Amino acid sequence: MATSFVDERYAPVRAEVTEFDLPVQGTIPDWLDGRYVRNGPNPIADVRPDEYNWFTGDGMVHGVRLGGGSALWYRNRWVDSEVTAATLHRTAPRESGRSPLHGPSANTNVIGFAGRTLALVEGGVASAELSYDLDTVEVCDFDGAVRGGYTAHPVQDPATGELHAVSYHFGRGNTVQYTVVGPDGRLRRKVPIRVAGSPMIHAFSLTRDYVVIYDLPVTFDVRSAVAANVTRPLRPLAALALGAAVGRVRVPPPLMNRLPRTRAGSFPYAWNPGYPARVGLLPRRGAPEPRWSEIEPCYVFHPVNAYSTGTGVVVDVVVHERVFDGDLTGPSEGRPRWERWHVEPGVAVRRERLADDHVEFPRIDERFTSGVHSDAWMVSGTAAGEHRLLRTRRDRGVEVMRDFGPRSAVGEFVFHSESRDSAEGDGIVMGLVSDLAGPTTELRILDAQTLEDRAAVALPQRVPAGFHGNWIPDSVVRA
Repeated sequence: MATSFVDERYAPVRAEVTEFDLPVQGTIPDWLDGRYVRNGPNPIADVRPDEYNWFTGDGMVHGVRLGGGSALWYRNRWVDSEVTAATLHRTAPRESGRSPLHGPSANTNVIGFAGRTLALVEGGVASAELSYDLDTVEVCDFDGAVRGGYTAHPVQDPATGELHAVSYHFGRGNTVQYTVVGPDGRLRRKVPIRVAGSPMIHAFSLTRDYVVIYDLPVTFDVRSAVAANVTRPLRPLAALALGAAVGRVRVPPPLMNRLPRTRAGSFPYAWNPGYPARVGLLPRRGAPEPRWSEIEPCYVFHPVNAYSTGTGVVVDVVVHERVFDGDLTGPSEGRPRWERWHVEPGVAVRRERLADDHVEFPRIDERFTSGVHSDAWMVSGTAAGEHRLLRTRRDRGVEVMRDFGPRSAVGEFVFHSESRDSAEGDGIVMGLVSDLAGPTTELRILDAQTLEDRAAVALPQRVPAGFHGNWIPDSVVRA
């Protein structure tokens, strides 16, 4: 099999490493006590780079422990699953009956919640609970309360501590599932939401009054799924059966669990020009059905934030005009932009472009989630790759840009305040920056306002381009 990646940003690493007392340039703030963790795809088996979709590699979590002004350790661990267990020669948590699809392990996000470290993924594949040292412990389904898959992008309400989620997979028919889990880890609410078919809903937004649902035209693609998972003689029958069910009726769990395990590289979602694009507002209290507003066809992977108005909501989002149309290996079609959407039930969404920069991976000071925020930090770059970090102001556009150089690969940067009472945006942002010429990777800690260096932690190996991470203070997890 081919193993040479044309774009070296995505080339996987092949070893799990533990190293202590990492080299540091600059000064790590002594109030940072916890772990920076980042999840991303790292296929455990060889794949064809020309067919490999970045979204489908087996999950690998990278972590750096900071405390007392030092970088105490680095660890990287594959997230164990029934698919990866044989190659890793270790026992994985049982997924059967707890997750409808068995595929590459949780590869998209990693958070701290209810005393646990959780590696997350969407689409019906199992999420996982990790130990403090990043080893896989158990399937994450909140003690059986949230089965059928979870999400890569839950939103925690800073006022209540509750974790909100919108979960999808093709076996749910024309519904997705909204859940609320309390800060004690127990399920508080579960609501099925009717959508127009079988969409990929990567993320949603939360305001103090509404859950904002993005029902957009990337949907389950029967032909891609069948081609990836079914032998050629059986494909016509399998396509007929799936096509009759997907987006119409719920596929029974026994049938779901008989489907072949999905291999890394195959991606069963595609742009669907016939699917109606719309945004729904589901009241957090009261009516169990959202009210919908039409919008021009586009796609949103990552909202910035949202807040309620007297008549609806305002959401800041990163918008892709089209994805997974001609290219199923990644979201490469077009340049994602920062927009503001004005959503009122029953009225077409009004779109407002806020900047011309090509941006992705937006983060805010999450103490202001669901309310009006000011600062956001976004990764930016050119067609050759992401090598800039921007600090934006919601009403003034881009205020500060940090360019790490054209041979750099910049990942998502996350904010952390110096104290609970600090002013908005007063603190640091941290994220991974790789030197592709090295190749090496550093954890960079920057002043959140100026984007100037506070510290750089040299990691013992290159970290491939990945998805989402977080700073998890030791005060919110159990060791």
